[in-house]
Amino acid sequence: MKLQDLGHRLGDSAKVSYGKVKLGFILLSSGMFKETFELLESVNVKLLPDTAKTEYYFLNARTFYDLADYDNDKHYSRMYNNRASSYIDSGLTLCKADSYLYLYFDGLRMLKAGNMNEAADNLNRLLNSYKLTDHELAVTASTLSDIYIQTQQIDKAINLLITAAMADIRSSTKETAAAINLAQLLHKRGDVKNAYVYTRQAMDDASYYGARQRKMQVSTVLPIIANEKINYLEFQKNALVFYGSLLTLLALVIIIFAVIIYKQLKKLRIADKKIMEANHQQQIIIDKLNEAETIKEEYIGYYFNLIAVYINKLEKFKMSIENKILTKKFDEIRPLINSINLRKEREELFIIFDKVFLKIFPNFVDEFNSYFNREDQVKLLPNQLLNTELRIFALVRLGIVDPEKIAGILEYSLNTIYNYKTRIKNRSNIPNEEFEKVIMKIKAV
Repeated sequence: MKLQDLGHRLGDSAKVSYGKVKLGFILLSSGMFKETFELLESVNVKLLPDTAKTEYYFLNARTFYDLADYDNDKHYSRMYNNRASSYIDSGLTLCKADSYLYLYFDGLRMLKAGNMNEAADNLNRLLNSYKLTDHELAVTASTLSDIYIQTQQIDKAINLLITAAMADIRSSTKETAAAINLAQLLHKRGDVKNAYVYTRQAMDDASYYGARQRKMQVSTVLPIIANEKINYLEFQKNALVFYGSLLTLLALVIIIFAVIIYKQLKKLRIADKKIMEANHQQQIIIDKLNEAETIKEEYIGYYFNLIAVYINKLEKFKMSIENKILTKKFDEIRPLINSINLRKEREELFIIFDKVFLKIFPNFVDEFNSYFNREDQVKLLPNQLLNTELRIFALVRLGIVDPEKIAGILEYSLNTIYNYKTRIKNRSNIPNEEFEKVIMKIKAV
């Protein structure tokens, strides 16, 4: 309108007519067919320069093509397409044969006439060999996609519509069919998510531009796609609830198994502990048996040797007595009997006992003294292996714990043994009731 006002103020009828052509494009893009036809009929074509005439003819052609698509009626659509082709023929006479306008509108005419191959050749030539603006690229790619849609080459059509939609965005073109056509193809492919996105974009563009026919076109598609979008989201929601429930159930199963495993492991740990305790007790028994075996071997050998020595001595003594009796030397028998030194024999017996014991328990004296303060420790005389105090507890270590037996072996009174034991325990750093237990822990070799 401003362009026409400017033409009127300048008194330039050509500019007024050209302003009507531009306004006609806007009215057509807004879906106002009646107003477009009335405005174009009022244009004085003779006043327009050739470039404006070309624009005028092609605008009329597009108007009739859009009206044919809008009516979608066999009779009227054919009539409108023929009228559009006539306008294109008029426009082509004013274009160079290798120009963008010539190749595009010639291809558009052949497309509407059903000559798909020739139309595709023109449009592909433009895409592959011409440097197009973003708007020209969008229009050419979108038109070529119609050919591929009609020939069921859907993948090529989708790629072209994506190219057209991107070019429209770059050129800030809001009156576009690429987005809605792309949405319809993606919807047929089952891509509801992206189809909904492109349909919303097409509706936003149509609302922004005010294109009535585009709004109607999108309005017929949007509810269907939106409904499927809602169904898709509902399906996803239900799937999420299902998988969430499944994961919850799985988590509960895992927790139950974890509790069962924990209880089993606890039982196994208790069983392992018992086994270890049993093994420990068994090892103690084995050690005691080995120790007893060692003691038995040592002392059996010791007593066999000792008995053999005393048998030899008795045999010699017996022979001496018998010889004295046979020779009637009775006065020599008593000196012979008196020559036996029982004290010395007992001391030799204890020395042998001490040697054998210390052979089995070589650390006995040191460990025994470790239970006392230095001033209370047992001090041995030179060349003395054990004394009476140590010998009492040596017998205890060998398992002879009966005080009467100890008194009999050492030839002391029972009170003397008790006194020795009490005196020693009172001097030690170990409680009296625990002393003999500690003695039993002294290791044999």
